[in-house]
Amino acid sequence: MEENERAGRCVVAVDGPSGSGKSTVSRRLAAGLGARYLDTGAMYRAITWAVLRSGVDVTDAESVAKVAGEVDLRIGTDPKGYGVTADGVNVDAEIRGPEVTAAVSAVASVPAVRALLVARQREMIVNAGRIVVEGRDIGSVVAPDAHLKVYLTASEAARATRRSAEDAADVAVTAADLARRDRLDSTRKADPLIQAADAVVLDTTELGIDEVVARLRDLLTGRGVA
Repeated sequence: MEENERAGRCVVAVDGPSGSGKSTVSRRLAAGLGARYLDTGAMYRAITWAVLRSGVDVTDAESVAKVAGEVDLRIGTDPKGYGVTADGVNVDAEIRGPEVTAAVSAVASVPAVRALLVARQREMIVNAGRIVVEGRDIGSVVAPDAHLKVYLTASEAARATRRSAEDAADVAVTAADLARRDRLDSTRKADPLIQAADAVVLDTTELGIDEVVARLRDLLTGRGVA
């Protein structure tokens, strides 16, 4: 048995595009496991909020990196109630707004920003012991040694319907925005959105949240780390 398993460590990496169910599934899984939860996407969104607040052009990589290096970013890991602050300001609501959503892919594509946040995420994972981490590069870059790597997916129609319901937005507009973000996230040079070679792929189109969580619990049980 590996040393980290003897110590009770359990790292679950959940990747996938927007609207695939990552956030809800990851939080619920973490709560059920008595584990911590890390939303890496919220970290990139918080940096994006800080960049926009500073008035920096999101296409100016050097200036974006400077803002990212200076902002005091803090994020909770309690699956039942985590919060995100930037320079002491709670930005839970702001980072989910349309302005940040439109700019986050550009900010997240800056190599220096990714290097900074990946290092921070790895540190948090090591210190957490048991944790469910969600994002777009967790299994491939952030935690390649995770006990379980999952890649959640769903049809474009299902993803757009889910996200538009969350944001009270038009489905067609949401679908176009998701397609835009998929394209940008999958083609960026630094840590693109990809499926890790050893990830378990789970299509959530016809599955409820409880069903998805139950399948992941079964997978963990089979690996002796649930």
